[in-house]
Amino acid sequence: MSRIQSVFAELKAQGKKALIPYITAGDPNPDQTVPLMHALVASGADMIELGVPFSDPMADGPVIQRASERALVHKMGLRKVLEMVKTFRATNQTTPIILMGYANPIEAMGSEQFVTLAQASGVDGVLTVDYRPEECETFNGQLAKAEIDSIFLLSPTTEPSRTELIVKQATGFLYYVSLKGVTGAANLDIVEVKKRVAEIRNQTSLPIGVGFGVKDAATARDVATIADAVVVGSRMVLAVESSDANNLISNVQALMTELRTAIDSVNA
Repeated sequence: MSRIQSVFAELKAQGKKALIPYITAGDPNPDQTVPLMHALVASGADMIELGVPFSDPMADGPVIQRASERALVHKMGLRKVLEMVKTFRATNQTTPIILMGYANPIEAMGSEQFVTLAQASGVDGVLTVDYRPEECETFNGQLAKAEIDSIFLLSPTTEPSRTELIVKQATGFLYYVSLKGVTGAANLDIVEVKKRVAEIRNQTSLPIGVGFGVKDAATARDVATIADAVVVGSRMVLAVESSDANNLISNVQALMTELRTAIDSVNA
């Protein structure tokens, strides 16, 4: 059982839902990423989604695009991100780390080498936005051999037949995108999300996380009533963006505390 699967099992036994914050590696500064990761855990993160900066993202809205731009100024790349995970693992062996990014950096490194380095660094899951399920069976096999979960996105426009194809390859959990468009683009329709999550549950026993539209504690609580995990991306990155070196940790932890309290108010 992977770390991701173990955390979901433990939370289910406790009647709790997972809180998964997203940050971009290297934003606002590479030296602050690992301390920020530890701060997220200290303030209630069950897992961390760590974004790999990329110059041409297709799923990320302007907030996360700006985060990637800030990180790329510091020459952040995939190898440096993996080194950050390794540094984090030196003092935290329990919190799952999920890399979210795009195929280009993996292809440039070579998928086999990437998986080898990811395993050695302590990565638990990989979500590659632009790897189509029809085209990444080899990559998924490499991840499975390394005991790294392969996370896939599902959207409001994903047809049942395609959902069936995805759930056959996915491990760890499924990430349901709560709205059409890019991250942080609109307000989520919780009634529609509830309907879609129920439909997905009919096709898989994997836990389901929901993200792309969680803007505050109220929406986090709403999502927690229907999903196994609440993923908070753009709102978390906004907290980073609006902070300076003196208040970065405190601002992020204050937001995390609000989200954690809201999620924990929901009975599983």
